Amino acid sequence: MNPKIAIVILNWNGAKLLQQFLPSVIEHSIGDFTEIYVADNGSTDYSLSILQQNFPEIRVLDLKRNYGFARGYNEALKQIDSDYYVILNSDVEVTSGWLESPIRLMETDSSIAAVQPKILSFQQKSQFEYAGAAGGFLDRFGYPFCRGRIFNEVEADLGQYDDSIDIFWATGACMFVRAGKFHEVGGFDADFWAHMEEIDLCWRLRNRGFRIVFTPESTVYHVGGGTLSYDNPQKLFLNFRNNLWLLYKNLPANQLFYILSVRMILDAVAAFKLLAEFNLNGIRSVLKAHYQFYRSLPELHRKRRLGGQNGHFSSPAEKLPRSIVFQFYVRKRKKFSEIHF
Repeated sequence: MNPKIAIVILNWNGAKLLQQFLPSVIEHSIGDFTEIYVADNGSTDYSLSILQQNFPEIRVLDLKRNYGFARGYNEALKQIDSDYYVILNSDVEVTSGWLESPIRLMETDSSIAAVQPKILSFQQKSQFEYAGAAGGFLDRFGYPFCRGRIFNEVEADLGQYDDSIDIFWATGACMFVRAGKFHEVGGFDADFWAHMEEIDLCWRLRNRGFRIVFTPESTVYHVGGGTLSYDNPQKLFLNFRNNLWLLYKNLPANQLFYILSVRMILDAVAAFKLLAEFNLNGIRSVLKAHYQFYRSLPELHRKRRLGGQNGHFSSPAEKLPRSIVFQFYVRKRKKFSEIHF
């Protein structure tokens, strides 16, 4: 039997993005077993009227309020009966055949819980895009990076990563995930609000013994930074806080104290750098992130107990037993292919 596929786009005040990018999704996703949903996070612009007037084939879920990315998807996906969810940002242009390879991989291998396609930049289509590139990883201290993007250094796509491999995390910009497994691990952690919730989800899936896979046979183009700019104080706060949260929730017990201690030191270094740049809003963001981390410890401990399957927690060091900060800033290795694993 053909599997049911639900493409789900979370929207908040993105009427212009819907007008620009929905046509490609409709054009390349038509099928008897594929449905396209837009879950509206309480938009105050003309998003709902645009959908009603211009895209009658789209199924609209009006969530009535802004739940943020993580809970917004949780609220939407629990209303959708499907075998696979395609979590798709509203600023993504898809291409012909983009659904085929990810679904085929999961249909033929039950150990795969999620798949990421190749994410290229919409503005510079020969380059990878920051959010996901050719698959995500964590270094031994929990810093995220991608094949094709380390920190803010983004590579051109020259076919150097055109192999299907296991990755540590798939980007929330475009993620294919088994519906049953998404709900089995509790979906996104709604407390994250936005940023790194997809890494946390993938880590919990890995803790259950499932694989996350990248496929180069599916390509999409992502604008990126459509909600908050990368130097926004709120984005900085969420990235620092959520990174500490996902480490506490998911690290193996024998690594937890050491890695968190190192991260405290490295976050202090980042704060001093912000001070040297007279970025007072940035410093406040880092301090606020650490304050909320400590306040959240009792709840994080409860989530940690629920996160591991029979006490198993997978380690990011399984993929990169090194510091990407050291590799990038000291060894001057700016590309994934230059890192010695």
